[in-house]
Amino acid sequence: MPGHLYDTYAPPAIDFERGEGAVLFDKDGKRYLDFIAGIAVNALGHAHPKLVDALKSQADKLWHLSNMFKNPGGEELAAAYCDATFADRVFFTNSGTEAIECAIKTARRHHFDNGAPERIKIIGFEGAFHGRSYGAINAAGNPNYLEGFGPSLPGFVRIPFDDFDALDKALDETTAAVILEPVQGEGGVRSWPDASLKRVRDMTRERGALLIYDEVQCGAGRTGRLFAHQWVDGAEPDIMAVAKGVGGGFPLGACLATEEVAGAMVMGTHGSTYGGNALAMAVGSALWSEISKPEFLEHVRDVSNHLVQGLHGIKDAHPDAVVDVRGKGLLLGMKMNIPNKGVRDAARDRGLLIGMAGDNVVRLAPPLIIEQSHVTEALATLEEAIAETSAKAPA
Repeated sequence: MPGHLYDTYAPPAIDFERGEGAVLFDKDGKRYLDFIAGIAVNALGHAHPKLVDALKSQADKLWHLSNMFKNPGGEELAAAYCDATFADRVFFTNSGTEAIECAIKTARRHHFDNGAPERIKIIGFEGAFHGRSYGAINAAGNPNYLEGFGPSLPGFVRIPFDDFDALDKALDETTAAVILEPVQGEGGVRSWPDASLKRVRDMTRERGALLIYDEVQCGAGRTGRLFAHQWVDGAEPDIMAVAKGVGGGFPLGACLATEEVAGAMVMGTHGSTYGGNALAMAVGSALWSEISKPEFLEHVRDVSNHLVQGLHGIKDAHPDAVVDVRGKGLLLGMKMNIPNKGVRDAARDRGLLIGMAGDNVVRLAPPLIIEQSHVTEALATLEEAIAETSAKAPA
């Protein structure tokens, strides 16, 4: 009998009942090691006591006011973001897609407000994923996501990844902004080289265009810095979209911008009924207080090094199955010569949850609180899954 939900997802026949840290349990009590974390969302794992306490405490006081009124905790969390980044202003959203929409509007409105209404073009890169709204799918330009939804919107250009000849040609007097993910997620877990990120920053500044970073997936401490671009000196953006991990599992996103750029977004130019609500601010603040600790980020870097070394060991042991290891921090991928879906399914059957990405990549984005024991378990299971899938693959 068909259900009543849209058939836009194909979940496996597993009913998860509860989670604890880096593990999930289904209704039959089977344990799963979670190395996808709600697609890089559950930064502190499942049912983290500090997040649970923050949510319960706030739920007893205020849930929702709308932005007709000040939401408790909003100014404090915005100040924390700005103190730790390039930004001076924050607009809170419920998701990454909404943060991207705000970023695009902010970029175009900035130029309009400064006497250049012709600057509407948004330049993106192949392999990008910026969300599922109409504006976001046009910003990414993936034909698979655009098909069937009418004509492409004007003002969006897609060029090859890390191609500076193409960027040089595309950057002109009609360009509002360049948008990119410092580490691509859906597109194959590709990390921009440090020198390239700095070069994009320099080129946009020279041509009068803004730079937007989509750190929805690679932000919130996932690479071992609070935000991925902070690994590169002098590569700060003008606008940044964040979400996923910043809420630790509670719907929360944000668009961050400099004072100069955000100044054009005056009353009436943008809004959100739920964005920055009291519950989200409480959980987001509790999450931030954990991931912003230097020792927490050091832990991410340490455990990532162990995981990366192990993945390279698997690659060396299975050179016919694994092409390369990609990504940064705890947003990692393995490009496969065998079906990535087969590896994912075989791992799940063994109690390890991983994801897939474009370019036939297996994606790993575990909670940031994983320990060495989790890494050891995941690597052993992943290697078994690769061996099984290799044995089934056509010769």
